[in-house]
Amino acid sequence: PPQSLPCTIANLNRLHMKIKSTTIALLIACLASSVSHAQPDRWQQRVKYRMDVTMDVTANQFRGKQTLEYWNNSPDTLDVLYYHLYWNAFQPGSMMDSRSRELGKKVLFGRQDWDGRVRDRISKLKPDEIGYQKVLSLSVNGKPAQTILYETILKVIPATPILPRSKAVIELGFEAQVPVQIRRSGRDNAEGVRYSMAQWYPKLCEYDREGWHPTPYVAREFYGVLGDYEVNITIDKSYTIAASGYLQNPDLIGHGYQRPGYDYKEPAGKTQTWKFVAPNVHDFVWAADPDYIHLSRTVRDGLVLHAFYKIDRAKLAAQYEALSPRGKQNFGNSADNFVANTRLEWEGVLDLAARALPYMDSTFGKYPWKQYSFIQGGDGGMEYPMATLLKGAGEETVIHEWMHSWYQGMMGTNESLYPWMDEGFTSYATSRVENHLQGDTMRFPHGDAYNAYIMLSKSEYDEPLTTHSDQYNTNMAYSINAYSKGEVFMEQLGYIIGAKARDKALLEYYRKWRFKHPDAVDLVRTAEQARGIQLDWYRTFFVNTSKRID
Repeated sequence: PPQSLPCTIANLNRLHMKIKSTTIALLIACLASSVSHAQPDRWQQRVKYRMDVTMDVTANQFRGKQTLEYWNNSPDTLDVLYYHLYWNAFQPGSMMDSRSRELGKKVLFGRQDWDGRVRDRISKLKPDEIGYQKVLSLSVNGKPAQTILYETILKVIPATPILPRSKAVIELGFEAQVPVQIRRSGRDNAEGVRYSMAQWYPKLCEYDREGWHPTPYVAREFYGVLGDYEVNITIDKSYTIAASGYLQNPDLIGHGYQRPGYDYKEPAGKTQTWKFVAPNVHDFVWAADPDYIHLSRTVRDGLVLHAFYKIDRAKLAAQYEALSPRGKQNFGNSADNFVANTRLEWEGVLDLAARALPYMDSTFGKYPWKQYSFIQGGDGGMEYPMATLLKGAGEETVIHEWMHSWYQGMMGTNESLYPWMDEGFTSYATSRVENHLQGDTMRFPHGDAYNAYIMLSKSEYDEPLTTHSDQYNTNMAYSINAYSKGEVFMEQLGYIIGAKARDKALLEYYRKWRFKHPDAVDLVRTAEQARGIQLDWYRTFFVNTSKRID
């Protein structure tokens, strides 16, 4: 009613004495309506990628074309853009190389503080082993743009700025060389998988209410714009591809994708073009090998799970020989038993996933896409939308990487700023899923996380959770904070508001914030609303400081 805004009415009357009262009433009604409906959700950018790439499996190089539709849903005019060119990190002297070697100079509790997968390996890469990504041409809305390269970040200055709430079309040509696998991406990994194609394309950086996030790649976390991908990959026809997204031409491709009973005929020529689409994701990964074994299973509502692995006896024998004497005893001091166990683990991946899914759906929210792939080709485990790259198929690793579909794939949180909301919440969920699979027999499933958190909190290396993931003083502090302290955060939340309220908040967090890039405040506010008590103190102390829990 008009009387609810007396100050506005008075001001309007003084300024516009001749305006009819009915017009004033209408104006006030519109003002009230606009206030009540102002920005119910934060704006966020949107992308649509189309990429066509051709892989040369002899040279380990490829060329591609990318067309990117970019929706600037922000209120800001963008006179600059930024792209990630991740593989430029895999060159001697890069920031990733320098950082790893520098941290390796620190000795914590008797061990060097570098990532054992990276160490000083980048510094020793030969010209045909390095990685690189080169943008050969780039235009924005049909006009050539200026580009400036800062190692793994490409700055783009368009001829005409991109206006608020408008769409731009960015076209670029690029070429790349696949590095020997050191961290996540690369070729010829420890299991002999030819290609693990993560961070493989020029990827637009995210722009949000905090501005651009052109984070250099020094081995840590990621943050991407949500959107749709159409990816066409031409490669030697002997290769099987595993990827994010849905294969659009399975009957032409074969390799275990064709319909049951379909009379598949191998195409003429030396190559095949694989056509994938992936809706509502913030990245796209693929892997390829001529010896992949492909398993698949439909588990519910048309959801198809895939597993891709290979058995390279020579590589596995080398892994066995690298085990400690105690590790070898676990396999009866037999390399053959080690190989057989590896095969059994991979053959059991889909059984494990099918058993875990109902609990994951009911506790953390329903998995929304129509496929998921467990792909051998990692240097441990690394998550991507609709897929994960794995070194091994152990239960904990398989569940952990799939749970990342919730606490990164769907949420899309800025991992660089909030790695504990990704790795920590995923670790928390993994502990609960494993406990469920074991019949709820674990005395306290989060015990390891608490022990690690307590150890760090009592040491001189503790840092607050607000530390940027690339700026921790030690790898150890990053790892414990991201994984263990993040897990403790969620379990302690249940202690404070009650386990039932915490579980209610988790489902509400899924419902309200999936595909919207939530941060710590969004999570805590959701928990407050689920329980009806204030939690700003918990976030302030536990996240922003190094103060300890009681």
